[in-house]
Amino acid sequence: MEERVRARAVPATTVGAALAAQAVPALTVLPGVRLRFFPRLSGRGAPGHVALTFDDGPDPASTPLFLEALAAHGTRATFFLLGSMLARAPELGLDLAAAGHEVAVHGWAHQNLLLRGPHATYRDLARTRELIGAVTGRTPRFFRPPYGVFSTAALMAARRLDLTPVLWTCWGRDWTRTATRSSVLDTLRGGLTGGGTVLLHDSDCTSAPGAWRASLAALPHLLEECLSRGWRVGPLGEHR
Repeated sequence: MEERVRARAVPATTVGAALAAQAVPALTVLPGVRLRFFPRLSGRGAPGHVALTFDDGPDPASTPLFLEALAAHGTRATFFLLGSMLARAPELGLDLAAAGHEVAVHGWAHQNLLLRGPHATYRDLARTRELIGAVTGRTPRFFRPPYGVFSTAALMAARRLDLTPVLWTCWGRDWTRTATRSSVLDTLRGGLTGGGTVLLHDSDCTSAPGAWRASLAALPHLLEECLSRGWRVGPLGEHR
């Protein structure tokens, strides 16, 4: 019996190697690594264009207000949707598509994919992709993982589902309790460049309550600044 147990045991070195292989892509969450070595994964595109992206929606409490602000400026964006949020408010998915915005995959329930195995990861992405397509009539093209943390399993699943992984070049840190219009703009300006991808949030479902208000307040000023610098602003699909 002892010999059989010993024979079935997986060496600790093998387990460690497997975990390391799963975690290596997570290093791209570090801006220095991502921006220097993986510019396309960071969302680098045409130098005269800025890709505007939003995570964590659609949210009935906030997403319609972002749609109004974008419409007022004649601007379209990419919305990385959570399947669980879209399932609760499918009419907002229709509104996004009707307004010409791009819809993309952000996972089902904002769980760290680094902690999930290959089967669960694939099911998470596939389920979200299928729902987005069914609700909006559009097949998602892009994928951004929750927390910006990739895993080997997530990249493999994205490839199987024909999803292009993309993160961001700058963000507004608009999910915090202390975020304000000024803090969001100041943080964005630290990395705002032509050809970059901006990350904001149109929902506080995974953030401090009401944090989206800072992002919404900053949005018109961000769009005006990009215009003053001669950059077009639009979705990721027009960025590459």
